[in-house]
Amino acid sequence: MEATSLAWLAAGLGAGLGVIGAGLGIGRLAGSAMEGMARQPQAAADIRTGMIIAAALIEGVAFFGEIVCLILAFKS
Repeated sequence: MEATSLAWLAAGLGAGLGVIGAGLGIGRLAGSAMEGMARQPQAAADIRTGMIIAAALIEGVAFFGEIVCLILAFKS
């Protein structure tokens, strides 16, 4: 295999793993937030705000990982 095709393969695998990791992180985050809201309904607004901020940070890290994979693929 050529170096270019290996770079594209690695970029695809890296981006896929990054998305899977972000999905698992957001799933755990949302599950914990729902459990916390069920236990203390009066704190639902604060929990929801924290959950949205954390989900945005997780998505930002996943997006950064995908961009790095694409940059490395185009660089080869």
